[in-house]
Amino acid sequence: MTVLVEKTEKNIVALEVTVEAEKFIMAVNQASKVLAKKVNVPGFRKGKAPRRMVELHVGKEALYDEALDHLIGPAYAEAVVESGIEPVDRPEVDLVQIEEGKDLIFKAKVSVKPEVELGVYKGLKIEQDAVSITEEQVMEELKSKQQQHARLVPIEVGKVENEDTVTLDFEGFVDDVAFVGGKSANYELVIGSGTFIPGFEEGLIGVEIGQHADVNVTFPAEYHSTELAGKNAVFKTDIKKIQRKELSALDDEFAKDVSEFETLDELKADLRNKLMKSVELQAKDNHLKAIIAKAVDNASVEIPEVMFTERVKAMLEDLTRNLAQQGMTLDQYYQFTNTTEEVMQERLRPQAAESVKSDLVLEAIAKAEGIEVTEDEVDEELKKLGERHKQDAELLKKSLIARGELEFYKQSLISEKTVNFLVEQNA
Repeated sequence: MTVLVEKTEKNIVALEVTVEAEKFIMAVNQASKVLAKKVNVPGFRKGKAPRRMVELHVGKEALYDEALDHLIGPAYAEAVVESGIEPVDRPEVDLVQIEEGKDLIFKAKVSVKPEVELGVYKGLKIEQDAVSITEEQVMEELKSKQQQHARLVPIEVGKVENEDTVTLDFEGFVDDVAFVGGKSANYELVIGSGTFIPGFEEGLIGVEIGQHADVNVTFPAEYHSTELAGKNAVFKTDIKKIQRKELSALDDEFAKDVSEFETLDELKADLRNKLMKSVELQAKDNHLKAIIAKAVDNASVEIPEVMFTERVKAMLEDLTRNLAQQGMTLDQYYQFTNTTEEVMQERLRPQAAESVKSDLVLEAIAKAEGIEVTEDEVDEELKKLGERHKQDAELLKKSLIARGELEFYKQSLISEKTVNFLVEQNA
């Protein structure tokens, strides 16, 4: 087999692959045996018809198609290895020559990983921000804990206020006609949570317990239900119960109730320490991101469109898995956030572009600096990972191999070493 490599345009490569005539004939003969088992040829038992009769029965084109299905894939894979290219998409294959007795020739046009032109990535002199916390921040943390441990107390008489939890019945109407999904009984709603469409929760403020109220709203123009998008609606509501937060006094008794500390001062000191560690970690993370961002900004690379779309696809798959852990589907998420798959893809695109470029630049720096990971280093990291998750390191490695993810894991370790290298070289 021979391979000719041609760069047709930026990040696009065409491989002209020539497969020897003998291999093509073998593939056609094998295809005949496969098809003989699938079709009924008059006068022959299944699988026993000679090639000539199979060809007469199914046609030469079907015979060639079957042969190409088993020949082109392996030939293309071998050509990729031989040429040293790094495809990032499936190839477009065109047949150049297909005739028995002659070499099989096909062209495979494919997008490849782009070349990165590195800029300055050493001695960037990016300073880490100094960190400090104020007493106001400590008090905010304390008040947050106070809110977390607030009791919901039913009130006997009164009107709905912001942050109240109300239990209500409601039914929605558009042009005096009830619409699907607009009715519920004994629904519990936190006022100000933004759970409902704009105007609904605000329209309940001031309504008394046991009182009926008509709440007028307008569905957003981009609402997920096209039947309701942009329509005016009336929700007929009945307030059945109001619960209001009751906050504990911030004193030593509160500290004892919500923590292992005996006094409020001890609790505040602990919150102060935790807050300081948090802002220090955040500052360190921001510093690291700033170094990476500068190195990435200083580099130049033209990225194929397919790499953006694949990264967006991967991000949506991650979102789907995270939502599933919360018992929610992606379609439900689109409904709750009043968005669509197309809108979400567009929102994720800038983040995907930044992520792809960062990966490519870090990979290029690693290659330029000879940064690699040894098998011993991989095993050591897997051991640490296993200890954290209480799993056997050897089983973890076998699992990665079985899923074809070991190389991705190695690449993540190389990327981590490259980031550490950039931080060391920042001075």
